[in-house]
Amino acid sequence: MDMFDTIKDQLVLIQAYDTISEERKAELQPFIDYIQSKHENGQAINLNFICTHNSRRSHLAQIWAQCAAYFYNIPEVYCYSGGTETTALFPKVVEVLQGQGFEISKIADGNNPIYAIKMDEKSPPLIGFSKKYDHPFNPASDFAAIMTCDHADETCPFIAGANVRIPLRYEDPKASDGTPQQTQVYWDRSVEIAREMFYAFSRL
Repeated sequence: MDMFDTIKDQLVLIQAYDTISEERKAELQPFIDYIQSKHENGQAINLNFICTHNSRRSHLAQIWAQCAAYFYNIPEVYCYSGGTETTALFPKVVEVLQGQGFEISKIADGNNPIYAIKMDEKSPPLIGFSKKYDHPFNPASDFAAIMTCDHADETCPFIAGANVRIPLRYEDPKASDGTPQQTQVYWDRSVEIAREMFYAFSRL
């Protein structure tokens, strides 16, 4: 396990699984069950994390889920993200993930920049940019649709091609934008999502 040292430094906080409420663990169980079923049958585990704009929470969930699968040595996991509309990966998400140890480089500019996101020196990077959930970059079938925001969960009740649709909502850190608390709110949301992704994979 060769993750960058700065990411490893976050693990004491991330792996504080006793801080996850029993109610939240129950909400995570369908996600765990899906991963477990695929893992036991030796099948690819395709996870598409979906929120409205594919700019904040869905990217954090995608990246931390892939990191958790790597940490727990479950190589058949492939994580994606998408939105019900296209915007851009929010710069504060990039800044916070860099602070938490990921190496992130911009590989294309424009209104919707494309980023290469690395958790170690050996693995290929995750490619981060905003896209609709059914973009050709994402799987068209045989995947779990993980709904990470209430708006997408409520307005997009059917995801074509998904084996299962799992609500796993997180509060939007966007509410802190422009405030002195912004960086801390984004940092805390990233840790919260990381903890739940690591908890889920730890249960396999």
